[in-house]
Amino acid sequence: MLVKTYGVAMYGISAILITVELNIDQGISFFMVGLPDSAVKESQQRIEAALRNNGYRMPGKKIVINMAPADIHKEGSSYDLTIAAGILAGSEQMKSDNLSDYIIMGELSLDGSLRPIKGALPIAIEARKLGYKGFILPSQNAREAAIVNDLDVYGVDNIKQVIDFFNGDNLLEPTIIDTREEFYSRLNDFEFDFAEVKGQENIKRALEIAAAGGHNVLLIGPPGSGKTMLSKRLPSILPPLNLHEALETTKIHSLAGKMAKDMSLISVRPFRSPHHTISDVALVGGGTYPQPGEISLAHNGVLFLDELPEFKRQVLEVLRQPLEDRTITISRAKFSVEYPASFMLIASMNPCPCGNYNHPDVSCVCPPGFVQKYLNKISGPLLDRIDIHIEVVPVPFKDLADKRVSENSEDIRNRVITARKIQEQRYSEAKGIYCNAQMTPKMLRNICVIDDAGLALLKTAMEKLGLSARAYDRILKVSRTIADLENSENILNHHLAEAIHYRSLDKDSWGK
Repeated sequence: MLVKTYGVAMYGISAILITVELNIDQGISFFMVGLPDSAVKESQQRIEAALRNNGYRMPGKKIVINMAPADIHKEGSSYDLTIAAGILAGSEQMKSDNLSDYIIMGELSLDGSLRPIKGALPIAIEARKLGYKGFILPSQNAREAAIVNDLDVYGVDNIKQVIDFFNGDNLLEPTIIDTREEFYSRLNDFEFDFAEVKGQENIKRALEIAAAGGHNVLLIGPPGSGKTMLSKRLPSILPPLNLHEALETTKIHSLAGKMAKDMSLISVRPFRSPHHTISDVALVGGGTYPQPGEISLAHNGVLFLDELPEFKRQVLEVLRQPLEDRTITISRAKFSVEYPASFMLIASMNPCPCGNYNHPDVSCVCPPGFVQKYLNKISGPLLDRIDIHIEVVPVPFKDLADKRVSENSEDIRNRVITARKIQEQRYSEAKGIYCNAQMTPKMLRNICVIDDAGLALLKTAMEKLGLSARAYDRILKVSRTIADLENSENILNHHLAEAIHYRSLDKDSWGK
């Protein structure tokens, strides 16, 4: 008897329908074809034990399972339930009348209970797109998949529930989620707030500008000056995700298996902070069967690299292309996948090995040349992609003891949102560009126009401060964002002056 059940394979962040064809014939053997990996092949033992422990049996006949299309590699244990349903229907232990209406996915335990799977959201999206009536999956993933409208999502705890459902002995209740309510309920759910920060007004200002224009930031300062503390509060002032961005971000985290059990939709911009021992593959994504890396998990959010010079140089260099293209393509011999990687980079570093270079109270004890050698761990091309370099100094005691409440994140965020709306209108006809940091050189000449006085100021700054040529474009982009925060149509001299201030590492005097 021939039976077909349906599952889905992930290819990047896209989903491909997999038809599991099961034929039971005379003989005693078990064959599985269609490029299954070891985890898929091992499903035979899991299925056999799960059926036996729930009062069912594996048919003692010749079983041939084909996973089509046969030229696409199938990996993971999430096909256990798909295959088990086919075996039960093919051996007439379960009715097969409406099997073709459902996508069925889940990993089986030996007692028949179900374990969560990866990629529930993109699978549900594909199921709706292909016109399936419903999606049966482990209950731990049900809320995640249920944000897809016009699809019945049934969360089940064990294989017995699935058998009873198809036999008509038990009706499953679909999981229902109000997507918009779920999205808006957590939109302002932040752990950290700028109201908790004492002093550091100039750093708050720099981060506000960065958030308003989507600029990358490098914070340089001695240990304990607040670099990490300030960085963790950046997501609280970024514009909220829209529903499309939230779905896209959730798809990536779902694929990577990073969704919490009670979470259905990511509505707060992600903040990823990998340790400096991370490998280049873990950062950009990859592996034998590529998975998204930290830069893709930070998509639509923030990637924070603490102690930047401590990262291996090879790891930092792989960031250069994603920072420009905002996507990462991972190629293997037989295929390639593309993951989105549109993130804000915020990095922090000590100014020297001892950490006290330019400290207002403590002397640096590093030998001559060590400051520049420490900075040279970060390549010029990578620094070229960081718009704002700002020095962070320790907070004086009088600011720490000040009982006045600092400006909270909500007020700063409102100004950032206003500036972003101006940029959205400006770039409404430019595909893939939504903030000042993404301006092309051609757009820069048309949008960042400065008068003769501004040109003179910029010329003087580059000559007197020894600013590098690469700082020119960055200064213009940042000054355009500062003007947007003030709702100024033109870039004025004080906008340029403030932008010039945010190029600390371009000064010839740095590290000498």
